[in-house]
Amino acid sequence: MTATLVVADHVLTGFGPDGAPEILEGGALLVEGDTIAAVGPAEALRRAHPEAHQIGGRGRVAIPGLVNAHHHVGLTPFQLGARDQPLELWFPERLAMRDVDPRLDTLYSAFEMLASGVTTVQHLHSRAPGDADAVVARADAVLGAYTEVGMRASYSFALRDQNRMIYAADEAFVASLPAALQGPTAAYLDAFALPLDEQIGVFHTLRARYGAEPLVAIQLAPSNLHWLSDAALEGTARAAEATGAPVHMHLLETPYQKEYAQRRTGGTALAFVDRFGLVNDRLTIGHGVWMTPDDVAMLAERGGCLCHNCSSNLRLKSGTADLNAYLAAGVPVALGIDEAGINDDRDMLQEMRLALTLHRPAGHDAPCPTAAQILRMATEHGAATTPFAGRIGRLAPGMLADVVLLDWPAVTWPWQDPSMPLVDVLVRRAKAGAVETVMVGGAVAYRQGAFAKVDRQAVLAEIAGTLAQPGSAAEAERRRLAGALMGPVRDFYRGWV
Repeated sequence: MTATLVVADHVLTGFGPDGAPEILEGGALLVEGDTIAAVGPAEALRRAHPEAHQIGGRGRVAIPGLVNAHHHVGLTPFQLGARDQPLELWFPERLAMRDVDPRLDTLYSAFEMLASGVTTVQHLHSRAPGDADAVVARADAVLGAYTEVGMRASYSFALRDQNRMIYAADEAFVASLPAALQGPTAAYLDAFALPLDEQIGVFHTLRARYGAEPLVAIQLAPSNLHWLSDAALEGTARAAEATGAPVHMHLLETPYQKEYAQRRTGGTALAFVDRFGLVNDRLTIGHGVWMTPDDVAMLAERGGCLCHNCSSNLRLKSGTADLNAYLAAGVPVALGIDEAGINDDRDMLQEMRLALTLHRPAGHDAPCPTAAQILRMATEHGAATTPFAGRIGRLAPGMLADVVLLDWPAVTWPWQDPSMPLVDVLVRRAKAGAVETVMVGGAVAYRQGAFAKVDRQAVLAEIAGTLAQPGSAAEAERRRLAGALMGPVRDFYRGWV
């Protein structure tokens, strides 16, 4: 087995119990196979392993691979024809999106993520039409693309069994529409009406199929309270208990979802989900913008996590999560880019900077996140929301060798006062162009602007050529339906908040 030494002026190995960054000066990582075998002074490891291939060196900073803990699609909805809308109006708006081959679609966002230092993605597959075989085939295409580019992926097919367009029954929504819209709307919704037991069967099928794949893990993702019947919540809880799989659940993203929970349950969404035994240390809440203080306290007490989706909450007018309240309560917080970041891309360095800056309320002594807390969100705490927890997110012996090397002169050019802490400089100033090398499981996936296994320009050219062709008849029909349904959907929510 060929060993590799990853050498850097500074190696951020992780964070201590108090959250302080742990940085090794003049350090190196000895990588054997897909695992970190040793961490220590570079000179000592060079002498002990003279045969090892070396990457990095002077002027480099090594950090754990970043984790995008909440992701859905490749090309962004905006690119494909769906304007930013408040979330509930975005559902019909998205019908206007063009279709893209799932392999190409997945590679597109994987390129963006890897180039900004993301080594692991939490892929929440929220829309897959057809029967169980079609859903599994689409999952295979998505996971095949991540494996092809050399990226680690935690995948889930999002469970939903009701209320697919508005926060009320599909049948009631269709019946409320003008006669000319009822047939096309029913046909569209029926394409996503896979029975609940078959949806859970998809989870078990994929878990069995990918159990030995080192870059892939399968988990559960019940979509959101309004999309889930009591039977779906019970089925999720049983599957999680039987397999030990982590659960990632969208919850309380918008004020309309808060109102829905009150109408359905008489209380909060999290309290209701807790009745099914789902609020525990395997649960991650996606968004959590409208959680109450009691909800936050419950999540902290049970050891659950939050995934903060900063850009998405802003773009879809969902509100601003009280990140400082979660941090004060001791809830481990991850960071996700969701559909797309503030610049309509998947740049995790930029997402960290946005989260650092947005949550600085007025007042000299008002709490605000530190750069170290933000970087921990994008590494160790993001890792904790995936089935890879305990194996990624830190640089230590026995951990998987997911490593990012930054060109520090590129980060700091033309000048950076050396008194500024390294992590503060990294979060405030590092851009994707300073990412020199990205290693996933001991293999270099990206280096100096090039992807080791896939020709990015060829993929982008194929996407451009495909989408330059006229849209299909089905796409045109969906675009017409999107425009026609916007008014009825908007009308449904009048007076909710």
